[in-house]
Amino acid sequence: MKTRCAWVGEEPLYREYHDREWGVPIHDDRALFELLILEGAQAGLSWLTILRKRAEYRRAFDGFDAKRIATYGESKVRTLLANPGIVRNELKIRSAIRNARAFLVVQEESGSFDGFIWQFVDGRPKKNAWRSPREIPDRTPESDAMSKALKRRGFTFAGATICYAFMQAVGMVNDHTRDCFRYREV
Repeated sequence: MKTRCAWVGEEPLYREYHDREWGVPIHDDRALFELLILEGAQAGLSWLTILRKRAEYRRAFDGFDAKRIATYGESKVRTLLANPGIVRNELKIRSAIRNARAFLVVQEESGSFDGFIWQFVDGRPKKNAWRSPREIPDRTPESDAMSKALKRRGFTFAGATICYAFMQAVGMVNDHTRDCFRYREV
């Protein structure tokens, strides 16, 4: 029996996500954009809710193609608001569109979103050594700095807590607890 992070529990979708994705370093701009949008959509909800809706998010948001999302107008917003397969929160939907536009500017200015975002951990994952989930912070100085930088560039739903969850998801920090089998693998 594998020991996993305590938050995983018995839910198969959580196990799959934890065992294959969570904490694995990502350097693909599209995948980074997807997780940034999904972390923002998760605000106030459980991550399991978002995981269950992830396939529909990918379909509804054109595979998280930032160039396409940046062109969305009112008609597309109405279509998304009517889609029960995603979180139908107008602020979060409009945020995804606004963030796509800001994302494209960051790509242009920095050469890639990857290069911009990974600067907050000096380009390499920070390996923590938590013994218990209670030790894991909700935010860090790095996530505070990331949040401020994103907000300055026009991103929304990019607070320090969302940024830290994003950093965990994309492997900028290894927050698997030390007893988790993935701790050494990632």
